[in-house]
Amino acid sequence: MSATVTEPFRVRSLEVVAETDAHEGPVYAADEHALYLTSVRRGTQVAIKRLELATGRVETVRNETNVANGMVLDHEGRLVVCEQGTLETPARISRLDRKTGEVETIVDCCGGLPLNSPNDVVVAGDGAIWFTDPSYGHLQGFRPAPWRHDAVYRHDPSTDETAVVAERFDKPNGLAFSPSERLLYVSDNGAPHHLLAFTVAGTRLGPSHLLAVGTPGHPDGLKVDEAGRIYASATTGIQVFDPAGRHVGAIDLPGTVNFTFGGPERDVLFITTDTAVWAAELSTKGA
Repeated sequence: MSATVTEPFRVRSLEVVAETDAHEGPVYAADEHALYLTSVRRGTQVAIKRLELATGRVETVRNETNVANGMVLDHEGRLVVCEQGTLETPARISRLDRKTGEVETIVDCCGGLPLNSPNDVVVAGDGAIWFTDPSYGHLQGFRPAPWRHDAVYRHDPSTDETAVVAERFDKPNGLAFSPSERLLYVSDNGAPHHLLAFTVAGTRLGPSHLLAVGTPGHPDGLKVDEAGRIYASATTGIQVFDPAGRHVGAIDLPGTVNFTFGGPERDVLFITTDTAVWAAELSTKGA
């Protein structure tokens, strides 16, 4: 069952927070009032950066990241990172301790086959790690040909088991749970470009239905607010849908790549656009 939307969607303000090389994986760390993000890929060079929101200061946390992309915090406050890999190094989901800088591998294969190029990741209430694994790395020339279909995976840290939960995609990209975690939204920005809603059946995914159709190359990043509305990046900025898939609003910001909810009240959407980080103060809060 989806949450009921009770308040109209409104953008109260939209402004630049910092002009910096900001591409993917924005994550808000409430204990630091800081934003972690990954830089624009140049060859196979991608850095993880930290933006101190109180001062606008940007620093590099990790310069060599194995082509990092999407990120999320786990329940212990560590960064879970999608590493797309290179022609020489395997793709993996890693864990970065923000305090010590220590990095460890969570998963780098499934059923004996290596991952393609993990793109986005979420951590469920039970601690399980769900992630998308499209073959963009191969298409963009920095990964070998894929060994398996583009898919969505679930990794259980308690058992160290990884399983494919859905694989009928062209290019699965962003993903986000509904507030109740009874639905998992997945953006497929291959062909066609659309947003799918899967029922969550324990450790597996049940049937899916088409929630919305995206623009060429989108939807990419996905987030959900406390009212159950789904936010998806588009060529014009961010499109907002209610749980039934009806278009209910937009944030006009061409060049939008990805975004995350944050701020002390969780009512700010921090948006990366490759050249800057923007903040959209909303009339709602992140789930």
